[in-house]
Amino acid sequence: MDYDKYFSQVDEAAAFLRQQVSFQPKILAVLTGGLDSFVDGLEGARTFASTEIPHFPRSNVEGHAGRIVFGKWKSVPLVCMQGRYHYYEGHTPQAVVFPFFVFEKLGVKAVITTNAVGGINTAFKPGDIMVVADHINMMGTNPLIGLAMHRKTNQFTSMTNAYDSAIREVAIKAAKKEGIDLKLGTYMGVTGPSYETKAEIKAYRSMGADSIGMSTIFEVIACNFLKMKVLTFNCIANQAADLHTGEMHHEEVLQAIAKVQPKLAKLMQTVIEDIGQNLK
Repeated sequence: MDYDKYFSQVDEAAAFLRQQVSFQPKILAVLTGGLDSFVDGLEGARTFASTEIPHFPRSNVEGHAGRIVFGKWKSVPLVCMQGRYHYYEGHTPQAVVFPFFVFEKLGVKAVITTNAVGGINTAFKPGDIMVVADHINMMGTNPLIGLAMHRKTNQFTSMTNAYDSAIREVAIKAAKKEGIDLKLGTYMGVTGPSYETKAEIKAYRSMGADSIGMSTIFEVIACNFLKMKVLTFNCIANQAADLHTGEMHHEEVLQAIAKVQPKLAKLMQTVIEDIGQNLK
């Protein structure tokens, strides 16, 4: 990969969006497939197909709209990704995180990500929401390979507060305010696109994982590199393989997200309102 070209393409994409959008977003919301209703309440929404934006990847996953929406919630300027990009689609790790480099250029300071996951913790049920305290990277690679070395300093990124503890506390308080039973745990990221075996899930549970999915890890690593604060909500869409009855399939994931989206959207709106005015 030509890393000099990568960063020039980031600049081109950011310049294109600056010409199209009149405000500077403070927060990026990454919406998992099936959570599209979140953007319905945005003021002055401006929507782009990701393919309109120079050098953006194309999303190929069922339920992921592949749209970028700019707007405001309670006067807080946002940009939303309706769908994301995955390693299992054939994208490189660097391509997966390309939009995050662009949005950081536009002024984003905090990122709220959502994903649909399997519940490894035996106490978790479909429809639960877990706020992530930490993660285990089982993706087998890192999106900063090559990119971090483009810097002359600060090439090695600390992950000790990968999921910002202060924003997480805001989310916990917001959940109590909204009457939402919010779980807390550790997320494990794997490549997919196959689901895990029962033996793998038992091993991952022994490692301390509470939930498992096929996204998010690369995004969070890139956000920490870029000094953007991260908050991640896991939507427990199904029980993991050794707890699951019958075959696992994507349709049940989309159905579970459809059921949880009203309370998750409300929770995100409350958090955005609480943190939006204080981001600098």
